Amino acid sequence: MQVAILAHEKFPGRAKTAVGILRYADYDVAAVLDRDRPGERVTDHVPDVQDAPIVAGMDDVGDVDALVIGIAPIGGGFDESWRPDVESALERGCDVISGLHYFLEDDDEFARLAEANDCDIWDVRKPRDDLTVSQGVADEVDAEVVLTVGTDCSVGKMTATLELVQAARDRGESVGFIPTGQTGIMIDGWGNPIDRVVSDFTAGAVEEMILERGDEYDYLFVEGQGSIVHPAYSAVTCGILHGSMPDKLVLCHEAGKEVIHGYESVSLPPISEYVSLYEGLAHPVHETEIVAGAINTSGIEDDEDARAAVAEYESALGAPAADLVRFDAEAVLEAIL
Repeated sequence: MQVAILAHEKFPGRAKTAVGILRYADYDVAAVLDRDRPGERVTDHVPDVQDAPIVAGMDDVGDVDALVIGIAPIGGGFDESWRPDVESALERGCDVISGLHYFLEDDDEFARLAEANDCDIWDVRKPRDDLTVSQGVADEVDAEVVLTVGTDCSVGKMTATLELVQAARDRGESVGFIPTGQTGIMIDGWGNPIDRVVSDFTAGAVEEMILERGDEYDYLFVEGQGSIVHPAYSAVTCGILHGSMPDKLVLCHEAGKEVIHGYESVSLPPISEYVSLYEGLAHPVHETEIVAGAINTSGIEDDEDARAAVAEYESALGAPAADLVRFDAEAVLEAIL
């Protein structure tokens, strides 16, 4: 499927959905929409992903099958400045795929245009109505369950999960991916959007996916969300931790990060404290441990400085660590498998 990705004024740094699709999805990306960067190209900013031109809006895009909203702002709201591009896509008969908390199919104008032009709106974050509470049985599946957890949101948990899935498959391992967020769901085509699920059903929504896939693979890699210390998103983190009942954890971190994004008055605790927090919180439901770390060094230009950041993180964590995009994943994968 050929798509355009909307990432106005946020590409690449705050457009993690766009970058995730460019890196991992099977979509053929025809263009990225960012009114701040027309005339540039994706690989001018992110060199290790599918390349595409950056354009000002849908008027500069040729024939595509769908428009993907490639931004996930805090709160998941819809920016009215995006409306002309969404309307243009629907008027041309393009499907629209959105991971926002604002459901486009409930917008009267978008719904009218979709019906008039025989196209679909897929609100990825709209959960099913039949979700229920956890039974506490995710540990009964045959697969070993590995969960990525984070020091903050947007530190690379989905990226780490998908890199480990691919690295394990390259080694011939039987591995499944459990998507829990909008980007992972768009990439893999299925999943439950955990941060939109009623709180009582959060653990159950994760458990349901574990039970569905857990006897098909030797390993399940679960995409984590948020952080246990996040003022807004800690409930989602806890629900995934308890619902998945993981056997092993991988702690994800961004090099140089000292405060919670969007909540800069909240400092990140020491890495060792995260180890105690995650393992301690999980223990009453299902004993687990942090066996490895993934660190995002994209903000560090020099490779030697990035390697030093990896070594520092590895020392603080007391376990193997790596930047799974920039460097080899072998040591981290070995610690998991």
